[in-house]
Amino acid sequence: MNNISDKFSTISLDRLFQIILKDYNKRKEIFGIPEELFFVPSKNDNFKITRYGNTLETPIGIAAGPHSQMAQNIISAWLCGARYIELKTIQTLDEINVSKPCIDMQDEGYNCEWSQELKIEESYEEYLKAWIIIHVLKHKFGWNKTKDIGVIFNMSAGYNMEGMLKDNVQFFFNKMKDCRNEKNKFIELLKPLYPEIIKIKIPDIISDNITLSTMHGCPPDEIEKIGHYLISEKKLHTTIKLNPTLLGAKDLRYILNEKLKFKTEVPDIAFEHDLKFDDAIKLIKSLQKAANQNNVQFNIKLTNTLESVNFKNIFSAEEKMMYMS
Repeated sequence: MNNISDKFSTISLDRLFQIILKDYNKRKEIFGIPEELFFVPSKNDNFKITRYGNTLETPIGIAAGPHSQMAQNIISAWLCGARYIELKTIQTLDEINVSKPCIDMQDEGYNCEWSQELKIEESYEEYLKAWIIIHVLKHKFGWNKTKDIGVIFNMSAGYNMEGMLKDNVQFFFNKMKDCRNEKNKFIELLKPLYPEIIKIKIPDIISDNITLSTMHGCPPDEIEKIGHYLISEKKLHTTIKLNPTLLGAKDLRYILNEKLKFKTEVPDIAFEHDLKFDDAIKLIKSLQKAANQNNVQFNIKLTNTLESVNFKNIFSAEEKMMYMS
């Protein structure tokens, strides 16, 4: 019996689209999702919102994780109604060994610290593939009744200022802002399969917004420095994740363990090295001011994952901590 790899591997854009067309033409499904479950947008939908100057056809989406590294998963989420797509967090260290399994999802969810498997260049190409195919499917299904695509791709990057300035991360920022060269090559690939692609307006900007992911224990001044960089230098609509430890040990443990009866053990170190409430208020005010000055939006995301002791025998014994969500 051949060994099956547990590593992610990418599929070429033309092959991916061939699979989509074959699935849909033969069985009226895509990636196992029947057409009856596709979310079909309507001009009468009263839950549409505007964010970053773009229409969101629904206010729901998927959170960044291993699943949102791959084009087919992003497309699947979009077909089911997700319109705010948090792309998998990229970082300069893109050749790491990922502990498997890295996610345990039963009732509450837990994950290991690292789960980026693709190199940054591969991540960019996966996001571009999804970006193009979503535009094509919207055209194919006649869902192009709105002036824009109706979906937002939200970049996610980490984990410190030094990493943000590395060449491969800068490559990612630049390409997500202007994908023209690779986009045009991909369009040529798809023309034999979908000639009408030349009629579709696919923007060169995949994303102008980002969520900052920092390590648990990242100092407040480092978080603020990165936030100012993303807002003032990169001119990105910026979201900062804040941790549940802002509540303090007493209140958090009361809610989590006494009131909700979770067995999750949050160690003292999580409260010692995470951002404190007063520091968070200062940080928020500073970054909101910078956002106003740079004509971009600033947001906070409540809540990020919660550092806890690995007690479930799901993850490797080498993983001393796991992160609750």
